[in-house]
Amino acid sequence: MRLDKFICKSTHFTRAEARAAIRDGRVKVNGWYDCHEATQVHENNVMTLDGEILQARASRYLMLHKPAGFVSSNVSGRYPSLFNNLTHDDDNLHIQDVENLHIAGRLDADTTGLVLITDDGRWSFNVISPARECEKVYRVNLRDPITEDAIKQLVNGVLLRGSEQLTLPAKLTVVNEKEVLLTITEGKYHQVKRMFGAVRNKVLALHREKIGPLSLDVPLGQWRYLTAEEVAYFYDE
Repeated sequence: MRLDKFICKSTHFTRAEARAAIRDGRVKVNGWYDCHEATQVHENNVMTLDGEILQARASRYLMLHKPAGFVSSNVSGRYPSLFNNLTHDDDNLHIQDVENLHIAGRLDADTTGLVLITDDGRWSFNVISPARECEKVYRVNLRDPITEDAIKQLVNGVLLRGSEQLTLPAKLTVVNEKEVLLTITEGKYHQVKRMFGAVRNKVLALHREKIGPLSLDVPLGQWRYLTAEEVAYFYDE
């Protein structure tokens, strides 16, 4: 973990405040002053701030029901940040800590549904890595009725524009002629929309219902912490 990030995880400093403390010589690593914010530190290192030993708080793992019209970023731009939906609570989720959280598998601004948020980089890598074959289930509303030929192509893999390899095999359940459930294990840029574009259809609405064993179970715009068992799933071999 970067030294500036470790300080944020051990205090209520913003990233800018952590970097300033390092530059001002207030931080030591294993007894030595370190002026490099990007220095990698580990659990067996001893970090101090103003002579006090720093202890990183436990990582945070959240499920959030993303509304449409929010961007999957810590910073608002054309659309407001999804993190605007995170509010104060009684469990140390302070507003100044939000910048140290990130999303494990982003959704487009117009897409709704399940989003996982954490400050644990190794955990989020396991969520999004195709090698883990973590299934993501999307409810897809289409412009045109789904055809048998399109189903066959999507299940076997389609060639996305700009790609040289087919998408990995998918699962598809027909809800009705213009609504399907698509299950994939990848997370390419705009993948679901591009997959249906490859079979000459258009996605009108997209909603992520499930990631691995986690099903969305909070109201629109609301969030909750994951349980220890839910977190552990993405660390199991």
